[in-house]
Amino acid sequence: MCGIVGALSRQDVWPVLLEGLQRLEYRGYDSAGMAIIDGNSAIKSEKILGKVSNLANALKLNPLYGRTGIAHTRWATHGRPSVVNAHPHICQGKVALVHNGIVENHHLLRQSQIERGYSFVSETDSEVVVNEIHYHVTHGMKPLQAVLKTIALLEGAFALGVIFSDQPDHLIATRHGSPLIIGLADDGYYIASDIYALLPVTRRYILLEEGDVADINLTDGINIYDQNGLRQQRQIITTSLVDGISDKAGFKHYMLKEIYNQPAAIAETLEGRILTEGVVENIFGEKAGNLFDKVKAVHIVACGTSFHAGLTARYWIESIAKIPCVVDIASEFRYRDTFVYPGTLFVAISQSGETADTLAALKVARSRGYLATLTICNVPESSMTRGSDLVLLTRAGIEIGVASTKAFTTQLTALMLLVLSLAKRKGMTSDLEKHLIGLLESLPGRINHILELDPQISRMAERFAQKHHALYLGRGSMLPIAMEGALKLKEISYIHAEAYAAGELKHGPLALVDENMPVIAVAPKNDLLKKLESNLQEVKARGGELYVFADSGISLDSIDQLHKIEVSTVDDYIAPIIYTVPLQLFAYHVAVFKGADVDQPRNLAKSVTVE
Repeated sequence: MCGIVGALSRQDVWPVLLEGLQRLEYRGYDSAGMAIIDGNSAIKSEKILGKVSNLANALKLNPLYGRTGIAHTRWATHGRPSVVNAHPHICQGKVALVHNGIVENHHLLRQSQIERGYSFVSETDSEVVVNEIHYHVTHGMKPLQAVLKTIALLEGAFALGVIFSDQPDHLIATRHGSPLIIGLADDGYYIASDIYALLPVTRRYILLEEGDVADINLTDGINIYDQNGLRQQRQIITTSLVDGISDKAGFKHYMLKEIYNQPAAIAETLEGRILTEGVVENIFGEKAGNLFDKVKAVHIVACGTSFHAGLTARYWIESIAKIPCVVDIASEFRYRDTFVYPGTLFVAISQSGETADTLAALKVARSRGYLATLTICNVPESSMTRGSDLVLLTRAGIEIGVASTKAFTTQLTALMLLVLSLAKRKGMTSDLEKHLIGLLESLPGRINHILELDPQISRMAERFAQKHHALYLGRGSMLPIAMEGALKLKEISYIHAEAYAAGELKHGPLALVDENMPVIAVAPKNDLLKKLESNLQEVKARGGELYVFADSGISLDSIDQLHKIEVSTVDDYIAPIIYTVPLQLFAYHVAVFKGADVDQPRNLAKSVTVE
């Protein structure tokens, strides 16, 4: 959500700011803007509704030149998407600001500022922040003190980039609850929501800690203070990411590229982590072995797609490791007084490691008596990885498409590594361990075979594309996969879709089934297949149209109105990972046929950094 880029350089910064915004488009946004201090120490700005490409066109007509600037992509929270609500916000031509997050007490601040004589031009919570900083600067405070004074008044989450017209070589950055980094380059300093925005200019950066305020200028460099104004030292990190990762590589959309990248991403997630004798446990951290010896239960917390990964892992943990597992939605967990069973391992799952609700849940967990915390994440330097006892990185690489694909399947792969490590302590036989390791190693090849079904899936999607609703059905460990399939369809095609355990069909959803309500089912060959076939017959009897992804050894010839994609027979343990891929392709092609914006679906953000 909301992308921030800022620059303090010895050359014009608008090209870097613009490219940074383009690289942050994957986060989701509805408007964009840029403010730069020109050669006359005046703040000039340009803001647009819609895509960054619109901003690029506007800048051709109204160029912004200067060596200090900030830029932003906004995902609307307070106030509708509009030019007036877009960032940067500027107060009386003196102070400009970009903001990611939510100021929960903005109403109180707004009222006090109105009483001081300030007027408001936007509906946003962010405008109170720039006004407050302006007030303190015009009453004698230096920029650093004005920002420290202001953030002490704020309730909620925020990352800020602030510039001042009378100090054109000065940039202040601060964060509380929302990520922000400082990039170090030969020609100056940069700030951004994440390092992907800055790869064209630097791979070296400082990750601001919670409450940090960075006072940056070309003369004195970077001075970082905590929220009490005490000087702090922060480590300079060199990212392992390389430029060029955002290239579509010939694919029409990032999402399709990332679907096809799954064999390589899974292979990378497994690389060096499994041996003939089992999982290399220090991949979780040096303390992992001793902690795993004490695990008696697992509590998984996540949001969205990551939540579905957790639900799938519950089946594995209970059936393979033979220990109880609870899975919670992070936004619900943090407000619930949970009972913690002694010896419970708390597992947080997040692609970005900055998901606001999951990060907050992790913080809560540290005070509730869990044995230890483990984060499964795709970003090494994220807030969640730094705040956990143990960490397992998924190595999916950057995922640009808002709808998660390779991040999900690598999460499932990583979770199976955790299951193997726990199960080894709970009596898992060596034969089963070898069998599961072999299945994991076979995943890249098996998924490549699934990708060969793409043309067939596209044809089936074309038939489906004019539908308005859908029910997804799954049983056992395939229920979370049905849920994920339904989520993908509604995320990118805007078709209303819901998933149910197939056995629940006659407990309510069957009332919806007629010739206008298609049903999509995942049907691997397992112990629940006969039960699922009965559920499909119930749909047939009501005139429902069926779209089934089924094991190639299953005959469903007796069912009319059936469209089937045959999936090669796979072991039940890895079926959730395998069957995810055709559902991703199906949702993708439906969205393409409908003309939807696949990579940047409306109203959604890639990284949800506010509650």
